[in-house]
Amino acid sequence: MKPGVWNRLDVLTRKMTPVLLTFLLVIFNVVPLYIPGLAKIAPWLPLMAIYYWSIYQFELMPAYAVFLIGLLHDVLTGAPLGANTLIFLLVYGAVVSQHRFFAGKAFWVVWLGFSLVSGGALLLDWALMSAWNLALIAPEPKVYQYFLTLGAFPGLAWLFMRWQRAFLRQV
Repeated sequence: MKPGVWNRLDVLTRKMTPVLLTFLLVIFNVVPLYIPGLAKIAPWLPLMAIYYWSIYQFELMPAYAVFLIGLLHDVLTGAPLGANTLIFLLVYGAVVSQHRFFAGKAFWVVWLGFSLVSGGALLLDWALMSAWNLALIAPEPKVYQYFLTLGAFPGLAWLFMRWQRAFLRQV
């Protein structure tokens, strides 16, 4: 029996959830919370999502979606066009190439990998912003952002894991 339209729509929607959740995190990342100085050190939520989905559901997070996510992040944050896009694509490529290593490993291994990848991504972001401004930018905000991103990753990964078990098991 041929699946109905609603069944196909359900499967398509489930397959789109990693990308849609990451787009929502981009928007949430730039919502003003009116806390002085938070914008400079806020956890890099889209990076966490790209890392997680690149390990566990890389086929549902294609490179063109990562490109669009980075572009949206650039536009909404006022970063130079292509800066976050480049960083997100580099992270995506590095993680997808190693997803077999990470799949099935204990969470601490995944978190350790994230600490390395996010550290490199934030270092590259700092270097790109310094080059863009033709001056060395103070590295302290990026250090704080790194630790906040690293600290927030387990909670977001837990939410993604629950989402994956509840909605993506049937895909």
